[in-house]
Amino acid sequence: MEYVKFGSTGLDVSRLVLGCMSFGDSGRGTHAWTLAEEPSRALIRQALEAGINFLDTANMYSNGSSEEIVGRAIRDFARREDIVLATKVFHRMRPGPNGAGLSRKAILAEIDNSLRRLGTDYVDLYQIHRWDPHTPIEETLEALHDVVKAGKARYIGASSMAAWQFSKALYTSRLHGWTRFASMQDHLNLLYREEEREMLPLCADQGIAVIPWSPLARGRLARAWDEHTERSQSDAFGKTLYVESDAQIVEQVGKVAEARGIPRAQVALAWLLHKPGITGPIIGATRPQHLSDAVAALSVKLEPEEIQALEAPYVPHRISGHAG
Repeated sequence: MEYVKFGSTGLDVSRLVLGCMSFGDSGRGTHAWTLAEEPSRALIRQALEAGINFLDTANMYSNGSSEEIVGRAIRDFARREDIVLATKVFHRMRPGPNGAGLSRKAILAEIDNSLRRLGTDYVDLYQIHRWDPHTPIEETLEALHDVVKAGKARYIGASSMAAWQFSKALYTSRLHGWTRFASMQDHLNLLYREEEREMLPLCADQGIAVIPWSPLARGRLARAWDEHTERSQSDAFGKTLYVESDAQIVEQVGKVAEARGIPRAQVALAWLLHKPGITGPIIGATRPQHLSDAVAALSVKLEPEEIQALEAPYVPHRISGHAG
């Protein structure tokens, strides 16, 4: 396993992040494809044994069930101080007023709820899952600063939003002397590269860690375009992210993979890992092979002509993933 600094911080993280949305009680969430606790634990253990020290979950994954499973697995398989544990806040966790969003009330309530489910005194990274247009950014940032100063989080991070919004947040933190976002978790893969226009240059300039979600485009980059899985058939959000012209890119991934004699997933991940400024992609896994392919991708070095072939079919996409 390779390790890098987390942006401009002194934190060392693995170049692969284990995404934990696929772990959880399907009866408590909206995803029929989530794994029950025992198969989830097996994958978490496999990731830890491979040297992955960075786990990313969220309060809304299976309505808190993912956090519970992850927390128990960490206690059983690792030392807490060896793990970089991240979770997120924003999405609705209960009905009624203040059950969602990034108000001070919501943040201070949800960090305590997440810590209880995770069975820990602190998270290493506390992230806003989306931008909240209904709450002043000053209120959100001061609440997050207080979470850090209370010892409940070591760092704070953000997820998909416009570059101008992220820039505003960074400026506001500096203006008030509040804890600054250390990371950006954004939507980036061979099928969706709009983040290359403004967000990636901003993060590079500001020393922000970048941990992309959906590096395999909801699995589309790991299989032929016309192949489907249980998740792809039921993933309403995923169906809004990609377009038919993306099939040409998927075809190119297949050609490079066939020429090299490796799985498509390794090619797609290797492309993302080669990009400057990428700290580590967030890997979702439901089978052991998913993790094995991700680790193997660290050793795949694409040639310039392969990268050119993979990138050539790309056409601009409408902005997506900021509100999901």
